Amino acid sequence: MTRLKNDTLLKALLRQPTEYTPVWLMRQAGRYLSEYNQTRARAGNFLALCKNPDFATEVTMQPLARFPLDAAILFSDILTIPDAMGLGLYFAEGEGPRFERPLREEWEIRALTVPDPAVHLRYVMDAVSQIRRTLDNRVPLIGFSGSPFTLACYMVEGAGGTDFRQIKTMLYRRPDLLHHILDINAQAVTAYLNAQIESGAQAVMIFDTWGGALSHAAYQQFSLRYMTQILAGLRRHQGAERIPSIVFTKGGGLWLESIADSGCDAVGLDWTVNIADARRRVGHKVALQGNLDPAVLFAEPEIIAAEVEQILADFGEGSGHIFNLGHGISQFTPPENALALVEAVHSLSRRFHRADTEGGSISAASG
Repeated sequence: MTRLKNDTLLKALLRQPTEYTPVWLMRQAGRYLSEYNQTRARAGNFLALCKNPDFATEVTMQPLARFPLDAAILFSDILTIPDAMGLGLYFAEGEGPRFERPLREEWEIRALTVPDPAVHLRYVMDAVSQIRRTLDNRVPLIGFSGSPFTLACYMVEGAGGTDFRQIKTMLYRRPDLLHHILDINAQAVTAYLNAQIESGAQAVMIFDTWGGALSHAAYQQFSLRYMTQILAGLRRHQGAERIPSIVFTKGGGLWLESIADSGCDAVGLDWTVNIADARRRVGHKVALQGNLDPAVLFAEPEIIAAEVEQILADFGEGSGHIFNLGHGISQFTPPENALALVEAVHSLSRRFHRADTEGGSISAASG
């Protein structure tokens, strides 16, 4: 197999020595880029953009043409799985995703089945394969899915941005029904991510966007339990290559130790967590990803550089850090500020890796 020209991200995910801290951005292909908006207009709508492998490849590559990023991430949406289950996904202009047929009746929930990714989500696998070919081993490709609980929120509520009244009512009144949804979702996510790996994804990430809305006990039972189930079923190798996994629970800072014990290789942090504290709490179990407040990118480049340096200094020396935002990049971000971020990470992080490159790394490699 041809070696990657830049494998810094994969090494960092496995806590192996690197020359600098790798960086990529959640939602790095998005509306803050004028070329993305032009491609989306050509596609006609967001779903058409996601479901056409040519368009998905085009927008995946756009940020890499602008910024020296250390990874590409598949352009898709977390709601592809419930869409493939027949819930009728659509995007209302200015209102985000909605489902025509949210899960409210027991018979609908009992009728749920796991979609076959090779059939019902073929367009995603075709996009993964095409993006890998287009990347030509320049940087690794990250595949992803929503977490079972996050998917269930949309499936039961019928939309995003809600007060979680429907799903929390189900959680406390009929936990058996919610567990059924979550088990089906976990099976579906496992098959979906494994299919992405087989199609060419070199790392995978689970986005638990709404897990932080749960109580402590409910998070363990209704979110983390099912992500742990997925991680146990993921392909760890594709051929001779190790495939790292990342779990990101927005608002999950209270549960870092539990997430680190889930079987993932890296834990994503939102901007409310101090990364030095996070590193002390998880020890050498996992790598850490994050965690700049996306709003910092509205400031001047020198402020961006100062905020970057603070996070790098808080993490400290050694490998096991993947620089990222604490959530997705805003559509209002000036692209030149994203470039300033990437350049700052690359230039300022090298001094924290001197022990790595001199053979005296303080962090243990895994894999």
